[in-house]
Amino acid sequence: MQNKLQEAYGNIDIYLFDQLLKGRYDNCKKVLDVGCGNGRNLIYFLRNGYEVFGVDPNPHAVETVRKLSAALAPDNSLENFRVCAAENLPYTDAAFDLIISSAVLHFATDAQHFDSMLQSMFRVLKPEGYFFARLASDIGIEHLVKPLGNNRYLLPDTSERFLVNEQLLLNYTNKFGILYEPIKTTNVQNMRCMTTWCVQKR
Repeated sequence: MQNKLQEAYGNIDIYLFDQLLKGRYDNCKKVLDVGCGNGRNLIYFLRNGYEVFGVDPNPHAVETVRKLSAALAPDNSLENFRVCAAENLPYTDAAFDLIISSAVLHFATDAQHFDSMLQSMFRVLKPEGYFFARLASDIGIEHLVKPLGNNRYLLPDTSERFLVNEQLLLNYTNKFGILYEPIKTTNVQNMRCMTTWCVQKR
């Protein structure tokens, strides 16, 4: 059973897996993973007939995900995978039904960079399309993080991240659409917190 799940879904983010189990993205056709890395969150989509796109600033990661796409979905164009930054997406407005952004937004250098990445992603998302993000937050560890300026913090695990809080996420939610899943945060032994943020564009 474990091998079958691994084959079908790969090392997918557990909260993205949760949305798939709920059938949330069944009617989506065109998927973009912003910061796709090696494609860990794309295996299910490649195996199940979605038109899959991915961008990443790392050329090696893009080459790896192209090979993954060629193996799992030979009809999916390799030109769908490009080297670029989240804030400069090379697509037309309202091009995608689903945008995935897993462990990307907390690398923002400051609030303006964070805003630029979000504006870029929501620009290419269709009205009523789905946005799925996992990002670092201070929710539950507010007293343990140390501000470094520009909305960046030193976490107890010694990493430096751009951190969001619930109010900031709600403000952006109101700007772009509505929550289709409550905001959920996982606290990893008071070392770091990762938040799942799911918005349906209005």
